[in-house]
Amino acid sequence: MKTAARSQRGFAVVAALFLIVALAALGGFMVTISNTAQLTSAQDIQGSRAYWASRAGLEWVVAAVNATAPVAPATTPAPTCPTTAAPAQLDGFSLVVTCTAQTYSEAGANIRIFQMTSVASPVGAAVGDVGFVERSVSASFER
Repeated sequence: MKTAARSQRGFAVVAALFLIVALAALGGFMVTISNTAQLTSAQDIQGSRAYWASRAGLEWVVAAVNATAPVAPATTPAPTCPTTAAPAQLDGFSLVVTCTAQTYSEAGANIRIFQMTSVASPVGAAVGDVGFVERSVSASFER
């Protein structure tokens, strides 16, 4: 009977080591998931901020085009894209705003189609950086 008891000695140590390793792996996995969730949430917020910065740039160019719109269509020149630069930065985001205008003749009337794009990205961030987001908003209208 002494030999049977001797062969079972130390089993609790192996089970305890397995349990410690399994719990440590589970804890490490939980930390990784938590960090990923926090990073995803932060990028989602940055993406929303970039969208609204881009939209503000687009609204700026639309207002600038409307400011040059003629009061009496027959006697004043057609509206043009703005010649002044858009705000270069807006709340930590750099803006690139483009505007192109094409004039078409339709049924004897000159119609001008404006195509505008506004792109916002964080100042100082580059493609591939952890905090990099970019949003682009486009619009077109006729005057």
